[in-house]
Amino acid sequence: MEKNDNRGGVTIPTDRDFTRQTIDIAARWGADAVRDCDGTVLPDDIKNGGYKVYSTYFVIRGDNEWGNANPDEWQHVFLTSERVLATGKTLKIDIMKGYSADQLAPDYGALSYWQVIDRTAGTVLDADMWTADAKSGVVTVQNTVPMREYAVSFMAKSLWDPVHMYNALTNGWQTEKQRMYDPLYPKTDEYAVKHMSEWLDNNPAVGVVRFTTFLYQFTLIFNDSNKEKFVDWFGYGMSVSPRMLDLFAAEYGYSLTAEDFIDGGYYATPFRVPTKRLRDYMDFVQRLVTKKAQRLVGLTHGAGKEAMMFLGDCWIGAEPYGEYFKDIGLDAVVGSVGGGVTVRMLTDIPHVKYVEGRFLPYFFPDTFFEGNQDAAVAELNRNWLTARRAMMLKPLDRIGWGGYLKLAAAFPEFINRVGEICGEFRALKANAGGGKPRRALKVAVLNAWGKIRSWQSHMVAHELSYRQIYSYQGILEILSGLPVDVKFISFDDVLSGGALADTDVVINAGGAGTAFSGGEYWAKPELVCAVREFVHGGGGFIGVGEPSAHPGGGGFFRLADVLGVDKELGFGLSTDKYNIDKVKSHFITADVSGAVDYGEGMKDIYALPGASVVDIEFSERFPKKVNAGEVKIAANDYGRGRGVYICGLPFSLQNSRLLYRALMFAAHKETEINKAFSSDPRADCHYYPDKKLYALVNNCDQTVTTIFYDKNGKPAEKILRPMEIMWIRE
Repeated sequence: MEKNDNRGGVTIPTDRDFTRQTIDIAARWGADAVRDCDGTVLPDDIKNGGYKVYSTYFVIRGDNEWGNANPDEWQHVFLTSERVLATGKTLKIDIMKGYSADQLAPDYGALSYWQVIDRTAGTVLDADMWTADAKSGVVTVQNTVPMREYAVSFMAKSLWDPVHMYNALTNGWQTEKQRMYDPLYPKTDEYAVKHMSEWLDNNPAVGVVRFTTFLYQFTLIFNDSNKEKFVDWFGYGMSVSPRMLDLFAAEYGYSLTAEDFIDGGYYATPFRVPTKRLRDYMDFVQRLVTKKAQRLVGLTHGAGKEAMMFLGDCWIGAEPYGEYFKDIGLDAVVGSVGGGVTVRMLTDIPHVKYVEGRFLPYFFPDTFFEGNQDAAVAELNRNWLTARRAMMLKPLDRIGWGGYLKLAAAFPEFINRVGEICGEFRALKANAGGGKPRRALKVAVLNAWGKIRSWQSHMVAHELSYRQIYSYQGILEILSGLPVDVKFISFDDVLSGGALADTDVVINAGGAGTAFSGGEYWAKPELVCAVREFVHGGGGFIGVGEPSAHPGGGGFFRLADVLGVDKELGFGLSTDKYNIDKVKSHFITADVSGAVDYGEGMKDIYALPGASVVDIEFSERFPKKVNAGEVKIAANDYGRGRGVYICGLPFSLQNSRLLYRALMFAAHKETEINKAFSSDPRADCHYYPDKKLYALVNNCDQTVTTIFYDKNGKPAEKILRPMEIMWIRE
């Protein structure tokens, strides 16, 4: 492959024993920046080679001399033991059973923060009913009730940074375990500032300090086989310590307990409806992290360097959509790109000069091994195509890759393909960046978290797919590349008033009882009435899965009247259900070819009288007549507005078109559909008014023939090569 004629916007990883090859590949890719990674070291001749130099900086790990000398200032985490059945009056619980002894150790000096809980009754036992033996690691519980389950919620010390642990295990490193120390403690706080100042003085060639990240790791726990046991990319559980809890109590006037974090064994994940106590703690940690990070960023700027935050690893408390993020003073944010959702999560971040995406695959031996080149290229293309959809709306400022470049260099087809992508990125950024593309309507995603979890809902571990959530996360992936404005609002925002103003369509999606559907929020009449008023007055509402689900009022979906459907829980089987006839055709499904992929779908959804059944599935065991079928899509007029129900929507190009049509239908904008539009769902169309430029984007690896409609609806046939972006001047 010939090297790129243009250069810029690309960051390449390197290592000290790969200098010449790095320079060659950087020329092919047009890279203008080099970076190190966990486990690599930048060579001096690269540092002085005219590239922008990024260097990873760890605030709370990396200096084991300090960590080993100060075990009283190591980081902590709340854990729960397994539930253990009592068969008599005394019960012994091995609290570390199922946990990695390499990563964690119970902190017996913090017993006052431990709790023993009767999980069957849901009660906390008095402290005089149990004892903990540090030698055996066993908690003995007295006066137990037979056939009840008990568990211990305990505070543990972190012995090994979990990201370093993951990298070491993945790459087979024979290395010392990196300790995690906590700048909340005075000695380590002073050390962190001193170490940062010295590091800045000793690294004059570094132009960008890549904080990875600041103080507290997202919750990542390994089991006794050193495999991942629990991961919550948003979890605050590893920010706790005796000092943190004491400071919180002094400010707020009440004390948090282990159960506030263990949360019945669920670990207060973002799928749980957040309590006020958890929200208070998150706010407290965010203010604390902001203050300490602000000081480190100030040192960085004082040394004439840029400060970049990695959106991952120790990012807890540095919420990019939080109230205090702007006060940190960062220049940039970089994050891993799993697809369009994580692109938008980065590009929509306010208060930074630029954002960068680290693309997949990572250059690690789990992907780059002999014979796996085709798979690596395929993963690269999948990652690029999904991310590119979102970048047509709002491009990243920079892209890059991470890991060991020497591994990727052994795959020449992969290296060539990355070079092509880098060139395409620069063209995309030049054409689509800097302006605002046409948006057809305004969408609000409604859940318990709102703005602080912008583009972050239905995630467990970054953008990994899980069976129970891909049918919901697909909605965000679709939205990331649609020509619509998207905002994230909370139920509290709606209750406060004004959140639904300037909105065309509201989306509520998720499983019953989760923070994303809403759970007990829907028991509030004020919330139900506010959404009803919005739709009745002309707004649109789309519910996916179990929207507004909360038993009561004679049904399950509190907005069943808006959606035109409800879910049968078994209580209403004596009431006949006659609305089972599918409409012959509908605007929403006009572009559907073959069956719709509903993912995991939803059982027992039935249509109310008057709703339009757009799609329904029948069982061979129950002939179609009455009380039969499960509704998949329904549409319903409600006052001057409309409700739409969809049972599940994983990401696919066909589902992207289906949701776009559903949004336009719900907003009463059917007549606007053929404006800046592609007739084939495999191709997107975007219009950039300030540049008088259209982009037709083939999102698949096949040739696509489509009808292109300009902003006025004028048609023209276009043929797109596989994965092509066709730029059309107005």
